[in-house]
Amino acid sequence: MSSPQITLQTVTGVDVELTIAGPGSRSYAFVIDWHIRILLLLGWVAIAQLIFTGGTFILDEVPGRRYFLAVWLPGLLLYFLYHPVLEIAMRGSTPGKRMARVRLVTREGDIPGVGALLLRNVFRLLDSAPALYLVGLVTVMFTDQHVRIGDLAAGTLLVVDHESTPASFASSAPQGGLTPQATDLVQELLDRWPALEVEHRANIARTLLARLEPQTSPDELAQLTVFQLRDRLAAKLSAR
Repeated sequence: MSSPQITLQTVTGVDVELTIAGPGSRSYAFVIDWHIRILLLLGWVAIAQLIFTGGTFILDEVPGRRYFLAVWLPGLLLYFLYHPVLEIAMRGSTPGKRMARVRLVTREGDIPGVGALLLRNVFRLLDSAPALYLVGLVTVMFTDQHVRIGDLAAGTLLVVDHESTPASFASSAPQGGLTPQATDLVQELLDRWPALEVEHRANIARTLLARLEPQTSPDELAQLTVFQLRDRLAAKLSAR
């Protein structure tokens, strides 16, 4: 059975399809991330205990509050904040997601914002109930777009992120401060530039620049020539 896809429309009129990741890819990414979380937790606890006890794993007395705060609390924070922190820092990805070649995007194909990623992870508590992510697994298996409750709340999708899939908005790294979707739109327009009529290419370029540069006034964009519009878009792709 083929994987479901989501079709997105670009300003150049060409539809872009993203393949939605299925339960297998989700589970693979989660298992990898879970092992990393466990290693971080246990690694911190082992090192912190050696420091706390002066070089031994044996406690001379019943652990107290100070022991918990120094040894276990930081490790638990590493475990539970792993997903929200890395998904924000890695723009919708984690080490497990990268290895599974999947990535989080919004329903419009953009990188999710901080608010959406935090909301998605808050609902992780519900998706993980009652154990082994049973609620999340059931919703992923029986929803058309393989989403868990956290995705429904945050408006996110987990899509396949293959480098060999040029249609994917998320397949290219951000350039010049552009999101993957914006990078895709600019590149697509420049690729089709010679085939478009002069007036048509100018209108599309001004519309796209108005979205990318909300601080630029419509009057200023209207004064730009076709060649200036093209150079301005090309500069955004070449910027690092």
